[in-house]
Amino acid sequence: MSLSFDFVQPAPESAADRVTLFADVILPLPLPRLYTYRVPFELSDQVVIGGRVLVQFGAKRTLSCIVAAVHQTPPAAYQAKYILEFIDDAPVVTQPQLKLFAWIAEYYLCTLGEVINAALPSALKLSSESRVQLHPAYEPETHSYPLGEQEQKVVDALSTGEEVGKSLTFTEVGEVLGIASFHKYIKSLMQKDVVFLFEHLKDKFSPKVVKKVRLAHRYVAEAALEELFGQLASKAKQLDVVMRYLQRVPVYQSEHANHRGLEKAALTSAPHLSPSAVNTLIKNGILEQFDQIVSRFPLDEDDAQANMHFTLSDTQVEARDAVMREFQTKEIVLLHGVTGAGKTEIYIDLIKQALDGGGQVLYLLPEIALTAQIVTRLMRVFGSRLGVYHSKFSDNERVEVWNGVLSGRFQVVVGVRSAVFLPFDNLALTIVDEEHESSYKQYDPAPRYNAREVALMMAHFQGSKTLLGSATPAVETYYQARAGRYGLVSLTKRFGEAGLPEIVLVDTRKSREQKTMLNHFTPELMAEMESKLAQQEQVILFQNRRGYAPFINCLDCGWIPKCTNCAVSLSYHKQAHELRCHYCGHHDRMPAQCPACGSRNVKTVGFGTEKIEDDLKVMLPQASVQRMDLDTTRAKNSYQQIISDFEQQKTNVLVGTQMVTKGLDFANVSLVGIINADSIIHYPDFRAHERAFQMFVQVSGRAGRKGKKGRVIIQTADPEQVIFDKVMRNDYLEFYEYEITQRREHGYPPFMRVIRLVVKHVDVTVGERAALLLTQELVDRLGREAVLGPEAPYIFRIRNFYLQEITIKLSREHTVLKAAKANVMAAMDVVRDQKEFKQVRLAADVDPM
Repeated sequence: MSLSFDFVQPAPESAADRVTLFADVILPLPLPRLYTYRVPFELSDQVVIGGRVLVQFGAKRTLSCIVAAVHQTPPAAYQAKYILEFIDDAPVVTQPQLKLFAWIAEYYLCTLGEVINAALPSALKLSSESRVQLHPAYEPETHSYPLGEQEQKVVDALSTGEEVGKSLTFTEVGEVLGIASFHKYIKSLMQKDVVFLFEHLKDKFSPKVVKKVRLAHRYVAEAALEELFGQLASKAKQLDVVMRYLQRVPVYQSEHANHRGLEKAALTSAPHLSPSAVNTLIKNGILEQFDQIVSRFPLDEDDAQANMHFTLSDTQVEARDAVMREFQTKEIVLLHGVTGAGKTEIYIDLIKQALDGGGQVLYLLPEIALTAQIVTRLMRVFGSRLGVYHSKFSDNERVEVWNGVLSGRFQVVVGVRSAVFLPFDNLALTIVDEEHESSYKQYDPAPRYNAREVALMMAHFQGSKTLLGSATPAVETYYQARAGRYGLVSLTKRFGEAGLPEIVLVDTRKSREQKTMLNHFTPELMAEMESKLAQQEQVILFQNRRGYAPFINCLDCGWIPKCTNCAVSLSYHKQAHELRCHYCGHHDRMPAQCPACGSRNVKTVGFGTEKIEDDLKVMLPQASVQRMDLDTTRAKNSYQQIISDFEQQKTNVLVGTQMVTKGLDFANVSLVGIINADSIIHYPDFRAHERAFQMFVQVSGRAGRKGKKGRVIIQTADPEQVIFDKVMRNDYLEFYEYEITQRREHGYPPFMRVIRLVVKHVDVTVGERAALLLTQELVDRLGREAVLGPEAPYIFRIRNFYLQEITIKLSREHTVLKAAKANVMAAMDVVRDQKEFKQVRLAADVDPM
């Protein structure tokens, strides 16, 4: 699928020689091509490429979409409808973005509509819902068609109340009738000209508005103020309000200050002031009330300039200068620095240089948890020039950052993977921190993009430099650096006096044989925790599974509860006292007895972060234990609160999933424990060893960062695993050489490109037949050696859909990627065109992780 845009916007025509214009628009739907609409003559001078327009699509759907191109060629296959309305008079999507979105759709084998859906904050999309309203010509007394009982109920609901032109949504009609199948009554009423349908549209974005007050202009002069004091001498409460206002707003020094006013809440919420006195002053014209649109990211205006100064160490200066030298000949540079080497300070210095040159900067992080810590540091340096963008922000907050980038207010943006969609048009520097992280990959829904790769392409389109940073780079990234395609700069020493932590392997199998295990802790880890806590130092424990237990089991008959929608067992969550599926969210109550045999001998098996937290609170009652995983970080500011508590040492032990492994910087952590290393190593994936090495090294790097000697204890039942030796010596180069040899021998990235196709259907046999047909089509086009499968994955059913997977491996050297992808799309289209497979879902995942 190849997409291109005509970015030339026609010059306005005079009224005498106007021509008919057509606009190609991107609908937020999974359509394979753009759709063309006619521009009304009277609106031809308003058309804006990258702006939003309102169009009708299908019989009753009204959608907002993005104008991609304007031209004079009508569509050949259909009659172009008119654009209903132009929403924007300036682009909300820039031309560099449109070019990037087209590349994403083509590279990741999805549609442009799916990219737009993922890219735009939902508050920028107009919502549309069908509503029912009485027909203006309907008169009950003269109407010729009799109404049934249910039809009369709808008419009565639309007629009651004083509201003129009252309307109901489809959902509300269903509630009025008390039935699920109500559409036939609406259709009948429409045929009788009793009601009509319309689309109720509203722009979801609403700016934040605060109520403010200011002193009426006539009282600003000193003489007038003295007269006012005389008027209020007997009205003590009102006089207190005026005095409070004057304390907060220096009207004597600046009339402009009075014009800006003061938030009304500052007066009405003050404990010693009367809210009614404030309202009386407004009513009497002494205070004026007005609304003001304000930022959702308030900052002190004096904070807009840099006010935090730091000095790079000699090693950091050398690394920064080396990066700048590499940038002279390379677009992309890899900064390979050990954990705690001070990469963030180098990033900040490079950001300053980019801003001094007038450019924009995007700073990508893999996890929202990291933004909480890093934003605090960057805010002290860049103040109001800094924007933050991630999914925990509300829709309105994300729109504000989007608009801030468009207007130039935010010159630096810190964000997670979705930040690559922001409307940059003058990027000077892109930083991808912890570039190896799998969190940069979007799994579902489409587009299944990798933010690192999208950031590299965006930087290429805009002529920006890109800095990739990691202590454990992705094998593919390091391969490109060693091949000379990327620049490479290494930082081998930790910042300041901090040294690398000591790593100790502890054999859990031996401890279990000797019966010295304390719940899930070896005696070595338990003793070390007690020692560190006695020294007022902090501990991080890593377990890559959330919940209390992976599953429960009846010890008498062997029953294990399974998800009704997915082919997985249900995990037990103690806090909610329920069984929960981690794939579809299905949950069930915890049974008191086995539903199969009636036995009460039902026990939990295994352990997750919740159980570790629970056990520690009993075993270490003197310690404050907190947990950081998906369950405890669902609320907007929960990450920030957990990290803040740990930084302020209100928490002694932090238990977490992989969230705790990524780039967090805590001065007082001297011990890290990896509870179950084996579950990460023994995973059926060619990247399992790479991911395990990265995770172990990263989480180990949280210990001993500020001069304290750190210690890491890894619990494993297989200490002879070859990967542990490399982790203990922190030898990335040796690990890389081992891994790249394996990849070359078995034909995996970076030597091959991989595309995974997933076939889904609610009927397992239909899915299998569709997968077989797709495989045959692929073999015919790409060759048998390039196609593996089909086969059912380890988890073969998710959300009631049975899955089949086909893996395509394409040689980087001998394959024209664009042609190969065209063949893949053609094969998928063959399956979609078969009548029996109309309900089969096909998903393509390019460069799966």
